[in-house]
Amino acid sequence: MADDDLATLRAATRPAPDGAPAPAPAPTTDDDRPAPAAAPRWLNGVVIAGLVLAALNLRPAITSLGALMEEVRAGLGMSGTVAGLLTSVPALCFAAFGIAAPRLARRLGPGAVVCAGMAAIAVGVAVRPFTGTTAGFLTASALALAGIAVSNVLLPVVIKSWFPDRVGPMTGIYSMALALGTSLAAATAVPLTAAVGGWRPGLAVWAALAVAAVVPWALVLRRRATTPAPGDATRTEDRPIRIAASPTAWSLAVFFGLQATAAYITMGWMPQIFRDAGVSAGTAGLLLAVTMALGVPLSFVLPRLATRMRHQGPLAAGLGLCGLAGYTGLWLAPASGAWLWALLMGISNCAFPLALTMIGMRATSAAGVVKLSAFAQCVGYLISIPGPLLVGALYQHSGGWGLPIALMAGLMVPQIAVGVLAGRDRRIEDET
Repeated sequence: MADDDLATLRAATRPAPDGAPAPAPAPTTDDDRPAPAAAPRWLNGVVIAGLVLAALNLRPAITSLGALMEEVRAGLGMSGTVAGLLTSVPALCFAAFGIAAPRLARRLGPGAVVCAGMAAIAVGVAVRPFTGTTAGFLTASALALAGIAVSNVLLPVVIKSWFPDRVGPMTGIYSMALALGTSLAAATAVPLTAAVGGWRPGLAVWAALAVAAVVPWALVLRRRATTPAPGDATRTEDRPIRIAASPTAWSLAVFFGLQATAAYITMGWMPQIFRDAGVSAGTAGLLLAVTMALGVPLSFVLPRLATRMRHQGPLAAGLGLCGLAGYTGLWLAPASGAWLWALLMGISNCAFPLALTMIGMRATSAAGVVKLSAFAQCVGYLISIPGPLLVGALYQHSGGWGLPIALMAGLMVPQIAVGVLAGRDRRIEDET
């Protein structure tokens, strides 16, 4: 059971001396399971380091490739069709592999799965530039994306289990590290490639960051093996959660999918919108960098604010309204107000850390968070796949940005609606 696996990771026990009275029964939680014993302080620090390093690894495999796609295509003889397919592969892999995360967590424990996920990222990122073929590159990329997918699902679960009273601050740290890794890889991929002598080592060098992330999780697992917790023998889950029967789970999944759609469209098409409006290529890239970088501080602040509110719907609505204002500006005056629109889009994209925070808040138990995280992210990433492709098709068909921007703005309306529903003070265990 996921709760027990996580309890095992956190607890440390000592046998009672001979003749000593038996220890009192462990305190119980609301769902009548023994509460895990407190972890040593140093182990909490190791887990925080593991969370930060893992979060830093969740996007460089994708954003570093985007910056070097032209070199990769030339080096592997990759067709334009396959290169276009690569832009949709991450979301597809996140959905396909993420659904396996709850089962793996029950069998092995979330910490072990995250550790294995970091190892998969390291191997996939290190190997793919040197496979020499398009098929080998895609296979190694899929391995790395599988590691990212299971970690995407389980890191919110680890936060809920290790830091139940600090879900907001810890989600903020995690989200900020994720945003930092995203922007860092996008900004340094090209100069780093020049420094190391080619696109192959330029892509492979990011494997070192994943190797570093394996270390703290290996320490956590070693602690688990040497000091098992009394939760190892607890009974199995007696309240099965039928996640698909929860209206809150569906609201959160659709909210996650629509915010991911907006983020992928922004990352993929916003520079082209500015360039077509007369903005220089360098300035258009800088505008995207500002939009991405704005997520670093806001990803730290927003989860802390969300956990202090009983209803997170107003936050979801506010972020959506920023997105609507940004799209309106892109339609009316894309060049003259470019910096303002970039700032508004950066604020709107912070719906991602809000979604992660609500995943941790909408379930009572760690087992519930596992299922909710897997469901919301898998369904959400599937929803996000068609958006960027449809924007590209509308742009090509119409020859301008009027229809694509109208689509982007239109999608913000249901995003606000389901965000308000997902933000209600509900728990999926009560609904199922």
